[in-house]
Amino acid sequence: MLDIQLGHITIGPSHTPFIIAELSGNHSQQLDLAIAMVEAAAKAGVHAIKLQTYTADSMTLDVDTADFVIKEQNSLWHGEKLHALYQKAATPYEWHKVLFDKAKSLGMLAFSSPFDEAAVDFLVDLDVPCFKIASFELTDLPLIRKAASKGKPLIMSTGMASLSEIEEAVTTAKQAGCSDIILLKCTSTYPAEPTNTNLLTIPHLAQAFGCQIGLSDHTAGIGVSVAAVALGATVIEKHFVLDRSAGGVDAAFSLEPHELTALVTETARAQLAMGQVVYGGTVAEEKSKQYRRSIYVAKDMQAGEIFSADNLRIVRPAFGLAPKHWDSVIGKTAKTALKKGTALSWQWIA
Repeated sequence: MLDIQLGHITIGPSHTPFIIAELSGNHSQQLDLAIAMVEAAAKAGVHAIKLQTYTADSMTLDVDTADFVIKEQNSLWHGEKLHALYQKAATPYEWHKVLFDKAKSLGMLAFSSPFDEAAVDFLVDLDVPCFKIASFELTDLPLIRKAASKGKPLIMSTGMASLSEIEEAVTTAKQAGCSDIILLKCTSTYPAEPTNTNLLTIPHLAQAFGCQIGLSDHTAGIGVSVAAVALGATVIEKHFVLDRSAGGVDAAFSLEPHELTALVTETARAQLAMGQVVYGGTVAEEKSKQYRRSIYVAKDMQAGEIFSADNLRIVRPAFGLAPKHWDSVIGKTAKTALKKGTALSWQWIA
């Protein structure tokens, strides 16, 4: 599995997990709030911010029929008309350069999810380092073909997708010239529950497609993301908000700044902790071995005295004979006088 280079950042199994803060529509169409979000994301230590590039008209039709109204009772957006929801959540095109430049000035990468072919061309002009294909667009093969043709890496979310649909998307991207592909395991419910996240799909996806796998995480908190890193995820994408209580279209399943900081810290720890298969202790543990137990003289003894449970003890530290020799020692005699606290050695045993 080859590393992938995005700007100045290398993504791969031996590198710190790549953390993406998804602004989505949580800026509530206030540019000053969006800029503050970018600044907070940088302070939290994330590697990239991500936008979504669409207009309500490029996303759906402005009609009132039942097909275009969200009917799911448990949806955060129940009863919303699609066109109105996308109008409210859209990031104005004129903001993109402002937010991208701000992110770059703070040392982060900045890119976006295009939702139509014109958005791909718009983002190319802004020199994005990659494209992100959203789960709901994974079956839009013409969009994938267009994005993949631009010579940039492709990150694709796989929420709801069957194995064959993922294969179609990956094949389409490769045929269009894109070889740097990262697939994100995703559960397309908002919020998602840990019980329907199915992280064991991550190593299966890696094996099936021979590419890096990450997680687009819509669950609360950071636990699921940390677990994903332990299963091989190299990329974590999380929605971000300055203050959940202040609202925002995705606020309910978005991380606040202190949580985003914890995500960066704990996923890095998880990656470092993976290591390799090791038995017998590490080099760092070598000095600790002295605090194992061993056999010590527990009472002053005379030469010729018989070793017994009365005058020997198995205690810490480990400078005497190992406890496994206890049965071999009991009943033997001391060659010489031994003081209490002497680490028992074969040289003292007749």
